[in-house]
Amino acid sequence: MQLATLLKELDALNLPKDQYVITSSASLAVRGIREAKDLDIFVSEKLWHKLAKKYGISYSPWEPIIIGNIEALWKSSNFVDPEVASPEELLESKEMIQGYPYASLEVLRKLKALGKREKDIRDVKLIDEYLAKNRK
Repeated sequence: MQLATLLKELDALNLPKDQYVITSSASLAVRGIREAKDLDIFVSEKLWHKLAKKYGISYSPWEPIIIGNIEALWKSSNFVDPEVASPEELLESKEMIQGYPYASLEVLRKLKALGKREKDIRDVKLIDEYLAKNRK
């Protein structure tokens, strides 16, 4: 799916940009690293409770709130590890790109490196290549 289409879907929710950070594949897509199939956002506690009340929680290991192609995540998600970043630190690590708050690649890389899934391993490699090319 095109990132622009996903961002329009996000815009329709009219969420306060200081209470979420776009993470995972969309954070890679905006930098041209790889495409995104959906949009994962890590949200503040306050926003998570508001969204949970309105849309309900999908029970899985990480309790996402699924709104169309958007997954709102909070403290039980795989994007939180106290050794890498607390929920507050993840929100604060954001980089504004084209008017949207995205997870920094440094924090995203650390979180992906903890993952055992093949796509996480592949993403770490892609992030490393991107950072090596763009740090010059």
